Amino acid sequence: MRRRVRGASAIAAAMALVVVTTGVWFGYQRLAAESCSGALPLVVSAAPEIAPAVQAAADRWRADSGAVGDTCVAVEVTASDPVDVAAVVAGQHGVALAGVGQASGTAIAPDVWVPDSSTWLLRLSSLAPGFTPANNESVARSPVVVAMPEPVATNLGWPDQQLTWTDLLQQITTGTELRTGIVEPTRDAAGLSGLLALGEAAGEAGANAQQATTAALRALATGRSALREDLIARFPRSADPASVASALGAAALSEEDVIEYNAAQPPIALAALYLEPAPMSLDYPYAVLPGADPATAAAAAGFYSVLTGAGFRNRLGDQGLRAPDGTWGAGFSAPQGAPSPAGTAPATVTPDSGGTAAGGLDPVVIDRTLATWTSVTLPAQMLAVIDVSGSMLEPVPTADNVTRADLTREAARRGLGLFDDSWALGLWIFSTQLDGEQDWRELVPISPLSSRRAELEAALSEVVPKRNGNTGLYDTTLAAYLTMQDEWAAGRVNSVVIFTDGRNEDDSGLTQDELLAELAEVADPQRPIQVIYIGIGDGVSQEELESITNTTGGGVFVTEDPANIGDILLKAIALRPTTVR
Repeated sequence: MRRRVRGASAIAAAMALVVVTTGVWFGYQRLAAESCSGALPLVVSAAPEIAPAVQAAADRWRADSGAVGDTCVAVEVTASDPVDVAAVVAGQHGVALAGVGQASGTAIAPDVWVPDSSTWLLRLSSLAPGFTPANNESVARSPVVVAMPEPVATNLGWPDQQLTWTDLLQQITTGTELRTGIVEPTRDAAGLSGLLALGEAAGEAGANAQQATTAALRALATGRSALREDLIARFPRSADPASVASALGAAALSEEDVIEYNAAQPPIALAALYLEPAPMSLDYPYAVLPGADPATAAAAAGFYSVLTGAGFRNRLGDQGLRAPDGTWGAGFSAPQGAPSPAGTAPATVTPDSGGTAAGGLDPVVIDRTLATWTSVTLPAQMLAVIDVSGSMLEPVPTADNVTRADLTREAARRGLGLFDDSWALGLWIFSTQLDGEQDWRELVPISPLSSRRAELEAALSEVVPKRNGNTGLYDTTLAAYLTMQDEWAAGRVNSVVIFTDGRNEDDSGLTQDELLAELAEVADPQRPIQVIYIGIGDGVSQEELESITNTTGGGVFVTEDPANIGDILLKAIALRPTTVR
């Protein structure tokens, strides 16, 4: 997080900002008053649904001699799926967004990015401190609604009855008649918004919150789609009652999606249900990406002024989008019962916000939600290896002085509750000389949860630290990796997850160089295995652990406060790829 500038430094910074801003505005205030020459390129990537309106605004600006000083601005607008641009930007900053994967090779990093949601900016800025886009103000809005075929919605009381997310959660988790779906929320902002809203509703279930959350996610996962177009295609294409009953019955989509769908006059129109509390809207931030030179920044500022004019509001209406305040302009075809204004306030990510956005967005909540989704919905095979060296007996003041081992057991128990029976899981413990001269001991072999869940739950009680035991990290890591190689399963994410609170302390075992050489020799790219370390406390060397994961693939997650181990575990699970061999 950037520190705030104070005192004389703050005054100087403010004066500089006034000078720069005044210069920028002086440059583009003359855009219609004088002719211009040359061509200053401004590359804009916009979400496909808003791109036509942005292109029309660019054409109008060009016709009006849009310029910076005496130089004409040539705005190049490209319709780009936000997930593709996010992958490019993440790659530039050396980070990986959960579920996004590598850049496709066709998308580029533009000067200005108009994704469909500020959540993309927030997810990137929370991982990459160098990602500090400027402006970030909303230029449009599309509320996230629950789209239902009208006969299905009518059965639930629409349009007379106002439904809540709690009502929908109950329908999803206790009934069998409503077929739900979702676009993969790691790759789709409307899907993420709906998932966050359902998660908040499930969180109000008290002692049953985790059970309600897991049930909802599993129900959604049965009808998930990687692409929005594929999901929408599963709505009923016939008015026949049997067709309606067997088709998709509910999905979180944008209002614009519903408007576009109904414009094609399908056999059964979609109802847009505006559930309460209102989920996070798509807010279309205008993000000037880092690295823009002064001329490009001035051109971006000038074009932004065009997108905030009255004419752009009507162009948005033609595309089924609202203005940033949630009202609509001419040409907008409002769904039945659509309120005005509607949706949540724009969420603006500021460069000095430290990764926090206005409008109720919380990067911790987003990370936790996506991690939980990934852990519940992606089939996997995992070997969990838990440190039981003597230091795991250390009490944790921030968690009522329970021990590190207690917190680790509880985190593992909660994680186990998230995994469905499609998972396979094994459990080891390790210290030094835990089983004769061997540093590790198997408690449960890697087995399907469908047959060994009770045994695993019982085995967690055996995760008891060995007083005066040291940390046999290197020998254990190699043994766990080789075991997972023997058990490797196609079509699953195969991983070893090692919980530890210290460095390697086994002087009679492998050295670090020997471990790395062994792993490099046995690693098989055709049978990938991720090694994930969850470091607990201040005795962990992140550099030591990263030297291992750089060889095997995987990641290192360290928290100095062991009370945070639950969230760290979810983050680690979310690191797994969404495509498997």
